[in-house]
Amino acid sequence: MNDVKRNTQTSERPQPALLPPVDVIEDASGITLYADMPGVPRDKLGLRVEDDQLTLEGEIDLAFTEGLQSTHAELTLPRYRRAFTLSKELDAGKISAEFAQGVLRVRIPKAEHAQPRRIEVRIG
Repeated sequence: MNDVKRNTQTSERPQPALLPPVDVIEDASGITLYADMPGVPRDKLGLRVEDDQLTLEGEIDLAFTEGLQSTHAELTLPRYRRAFTLSKELDAGKISAEFAQGVLRVRIPKAEHAQPRRIEVRIG
């Protein structure tokens, strides 16, 4: 999945949603987010970049057997949503994403100006 959408229009008011648990790991070349979004099929998963905001969204397929009624439900909202403010050190134009077994992996590399670099010291 490499189809991050950049949106510059004002979006309508979002509906209530669950916050997916997210792990953020930083290394020298960027950050990687791991978001747990079980129950979300690939076709109902979305990533959007708007200005300096990265938004993760997914709609859960809650299929119930016809004729059965739930007596207890811990999952009452059918969607996930989480937004992050991106640092100017990150290159939003190079975001990549993969989705497997209910886990969304988003890789955001650092911009070239923020990358660590080695400076050569000359003797003279």
